[in-house]
Amino acid sequence: MTIRADNRVAITWAGDHRFDAGRPGGPQVRIDASAQTGPGPVDALLIGLGCCTGVDVVDILAKRRTPVASLGIEVQGERRQEVPRRVTKAHLVYRIDGEGIEREHAERAVELAVTKYCSVKDSLDPATPVTWSVVLNGA
Repeated sequence: MTIRADNRVAITWAGDHRFDAGRPGGPQVRIDASAQTGPGPVDALLIGLGCCTGVDVVDILAKRRTPVASLGIEVQGERRQEVPRRVTKAHLVYRIDGEGIEREHAERAVELAVTKYCSVKDSLDPATPVTWSVVLNGA
């Protein structure tokens, strides 16, 4: 089996529990396990889940010719109490605003993003439940 290096990141220790990470020669993000100068590693995982699905939601609704005016995503992760404190479930709340977007289409876009297109979600343990809800135009 050949493994392709589709993504490559470089991580540099920045002291304490801080690391600067990103693609070589590209923009960097600060990951801070103490959560003082950036999100922690588990927060970064949840951020990745939200952003990965968010890209697909925006793209799917744009293809329907009902572009998103604004999108906010809150990701709530639950973790084990024992070490390793892995994520055991996640719930995403999508706050979508946009003229002409029908609830049925917004919910379908989120469902497809989470269940079909998001490589971050599919990189989690398959037994980890990921649920979602949609708030459309404030309702």
